[in-house]
Amino acid sequence: MRALLGWVDRIAALTEPDRIQWISGDPRERDELLAEMVAQRTLIPLNPEKRPGSYLARSTPDDVARLESRTFICSEREEDAGPTNNWVAPAEMRATLEPLFAGSMRGRTLYVVPFSMGKVGGPISQLGVQLTDSPYAVASIGIMTRVGDDVTRLIAAGEPFVRTVHSVGAPLAPGQMDTAWPSNPEKHIAHFPESLEVWSYGSGYGGNAILAKKCFALRIASVLGRDQGWMAEHMLLIRVTDPYGRAYHVAAAFPSACGKTNLAMLRPTIPGWSVETLGDDITWIRPGGDGKLHAINPEAGFFGVAPGTGASTNVTAVETLTHDVIFTNVALTDDGDVWWEGLTDEAPDHLIDWQGRDWTPADGRPAAHPNSRFTVAAAQSPSISDAWEEAVPLDVILFGGRRATNVPLVVEATSWEHGVFLGSTISSERTAAAEGTVGELRRDPFAMMPFCGYNMADYFAHWIRMGGSVETLPRIFQVNWFRKGADGAFLWPGFGENSRVIDWIIRRLQGEAAAVDTPIGRVPAPGSLDTSGIDVDEEQLLAVDRTAWRAEADLTEEFYARFGDRIPPELAAELASLRERLR
Repeated sequence: MRALLGWVDRIAALTEPDRIQWISGDPRERDELLAEMVAQRTLIPLNPEKRPGSYLARSTPDDVARLESRTFICSEREEDAGPTNNWVAPAEMRATLEPLFAGSMRGRTLYVVPFSMGKVGGPISQLGVQLTDSPYAVASIGIMTRVGDDVTRLIAAGEPFVRTVHSVGAPLAPGQMDTAWPSNPEKHIAHFPESLEVWSYGSGYGGNAILAKKCFALRIASVLGRDQGWMAEHMLLIRVTDPYGRAYHVAAAFPSACGKTNLAMLRPTIPGWSVETLGDDITWIRPGGDGKLHAINPEAGFFGVAPGTGASTNVTAVETLTHDVIFTNVALTDDGDVWWEGLTDEAPDHLIDWQGRDWTPADGRPAAHPNSRFTVAAAQSPSISDAWEEAVPLDVILFGGRRATNVPLVVEATSWEHGVFLGSTISSERTAAAEGTVGELRRDPFAMMPFCGYNMADYFAHWIRMGGSVETLPRIFQVNWFRKGADGAFLWPGFGENSRVIDWIIRRLQGEAAAVDTPIGRVPAPGSLDTSGIDVDEEQLLAVDRTAWRAEADLTEEFYARFGDRIPPELAAELASLRERLR
């Protein structure tokens, strides 16, 4: 406890808050915090009959998303951060941050928030503490993690913890009125992997202010996993039960806009199958005593993108959001409820948009910000598994991207090394000229490009090493719901029909589904994929164009070249083998 108290005292001496409040996790404490934010105009209470216990927050227009350009990995050596991260030497970053944090909490409260990622005391769980002057961050951390005195007692007993510090960077002079959303134009999100610290300044937005999430649970945790022999992954986690009552656990890595949340809350369209949610965003994986890899969702809540979430796309998510939700930057209806693009097929005649302005469909601008969010307890989801807080044995790992061409609906890896190769080559095609050249590949290996806390080539090597850590490894598959035909239309219906692909994958595990070898891996044999009741062109969905894949191999070589000689030899061998098979 002495280490924790000394650290809090040092940060308080630097930031000069008016008071310090230790968060205990008591529900009355949360109610008081919410009431203070309502009085401050940070939160707008929603209609208690339509959305009980729920609130709307509106940020400023310059504080609406994660800031990858202002996110830094401050390892001692630049090569340890690698070419895909922004690197600043630790001493240089601390010299930048210290003057910014000096006095940054004047007129505010410094909240001490002890939290556990994973259930308190769990075998795969990790502890952290966030010091922050943002009550919005405190309320969000209370949803996304396990917060309170139980964590403090473990730290007092000597359990290690990750230190995270956050300030909105908006000190108040005596008598100065606060704003509804305090922030600072200058923003930094700095990670120190050697000392296991995160310092975030200037932003009040979730991804930059809820430091337990991407900052700790992925960037810092990936470093812990590398050093301690486990993995921190940007993956959903589900339990799939087949018609015979056999349960399987599937982790899946998808970049943004690739159907991740829909799969996490999948409602199968084929009889006899069920899917339960274990996690929607982050999965930690460790070797278990039974010779298998075991996985948990370290989070306690969902921090989801609202636009595009509706009854026709993800009814389970909509049903999760009926009460006790913090919404950020969505629109407000005239009767005190919330709305965003995609929630319903038709927009209301009038709304108050995410910036507090009157809005009608004729205005031609989004009513909700494209990155507007909901923060809600995972336990509220009707699809949540009874075992969602427990470690589960992992049977399948999926990798997916958004590819209009080349990548078949589903491909089975031929080995662990081949599966790691597939994960390292995940990419999505740009779909609009405004984002760059249409068809250009946006690389996001393992869906971890923005979230790996060290050199990504070393991360690939860690995946290879983990293949030798247990006797029975999960089977690896690549999926692509987004392949298009010559007419530009999607070849696969997606959404609940994705259960048909899960069905084939699980039957592969049981030896009950046939596959054929192709140069890029195994695909369903003709007739082995259940397409009854839907009209799809299976041949187009599963076709492998050798000429296009030779070009794909060249692009992979260009990507690997960014990492120089740090690319694991096993992946270089996989690339060479792919080229040989394509001949």
